[in-house]
This record gives sequence, C-alpha cells and structure tokens, in this order.
Amino acid sequence: MILPVMKEPNPILRQKAVAVTEITPKIRKLVADMIDTMHAAEGVGLAANQVGSSWNIFVASPDGEKGQEMVFINAVLSGAKGKELKTEGCLSVPGVSAKIFRHTQITVTALDLEGKKRKITATDLLAQIFQHEVGHLQGKLYIDLLPGEENAAILKKYRAISETLGKIKL
Repeated sequence: MILPVMKEPNPILRQKAVAVTEITPKIRKLVADMIDTMHAAEGVGLAANQVGSSWNIFVASPDGEKGQEMVFINAVLSGAKGKELKTEGCLSVPGVSAKIFRHTQITVTALDLEGKKRKITATDLLAQIFQHEVGHLQGKLYIDLLPGEENAAILKKYRAISETLGKIKL
C-alpha cells in the first residue's frame, strides 16, 4: 500500500524515532508499505517518520530495483571517513535540492527484517542514503545542514513551490 509522504513542516519529521523492540506483523506491514511508497515516489530511501510512523526504521534502494531493497531497524552510524559536497533532495521537501557535505564512507549497524544484526560499510550513493535517512530518524532534514542563508533560501523556494502546487486543482 502506498502511504502519504509527510512534508515539511509536519512535526513528525522533527521527532526522534523510537526504537523497535520486537519485529511484529505490524512492523513487517509498515516496511512493505514503505518499500511500495519509496518506489512509487521514485525515491532511493525512506524513513518511517516520512510516512507518519515514529519507529526507527528506514528502507533503501540505491539502484531502484524492486526486490533488492534493504531494511534497517534501529540504525546507528559509525566509522565516518572523508567529506564530499553532494547534491541532495528529499521526498519530504519536494521540488528543491542543495549541495551539502556528506561523509564519503560510513558504516551502519542495524537489525534486518528477520531481527539479525547487520553491519554494512558503504561509499558513494549508499553512504549518502544512510546519512540522509538516519538524519530523518534523528528528527533532522538535509536542509538543516545548510548555512542559515542557504537554508532560508531553500525553504523560501520550497514554500513557493508548495503554495503553487496547493492552488492547482488536479
């Protein structure tokens, strides 16, 4: 089932995620719906709070291939190396993008959907996805990493786009 994606300034996007203590059928259904939603929105990652859930879960699909998605529960980042300026956007702040610094290598430790602990060291797009989605789970958006003036400019542009789209009758 495709879920609605929460948009800035929805307060759930600013809340810290709650740890998953048990992988229940409800959690499995949420993950399946998150994967459907991510693909429908043509995203490469999606955090649970972006679909209105407070659980510490994110899904990723750097190649966009259905059936190849990765699930991360109670994710923790470590081992950050290097920095690179990367262009980034977000399903929760649609229509805008910005260049921000991200680590070129990062390790995520999390549970998979079977409850097994996984540790993955990533580079390139997958490293960027890990950092972006864990940021969501900490209640932060990528635009929060921008200096004040750039953040204000991106938010102004985003609000103008949102207002215009809100006036369009579909």
